[in-house]
Amino acid sequence: MEIKDNTFSRQFEAHSEDGKLVSVEYSFQERKIFLTKVNLPESFEDETFVSDVLKEIMAIAEERKLKVVPTHPKIASFFRKNPVYKELLPPGIRI
Repeated sequence: MEIKDNTFSRQFEAHSEDGKLVSVEYSFQERKIFLTKVNLPESFEDETFVSDVLKEIMAIAEERKLKVVPTHPKIASFFRKNPVYKELLPPGIRI
């Protein structure tokens, strides 16, 4: 899967197998990346694809040595379902 970091739009972008664009908006503050919104095409229900996109974003955050602050319910839910990524949360953030 290819994730594009669109710095102009401040979002990570990925295309599903049927060509639909899934994006995750972000903002930076200090050494933290705030994942603020998940944008899905209308009637898009491939939760596995969304989870794979978020896993790739976690790998990017880890590579850049960033802490991840999930501000969107879908992203918080991802952290609950995938406790292996909880080490990327900043101190004091509990999900």
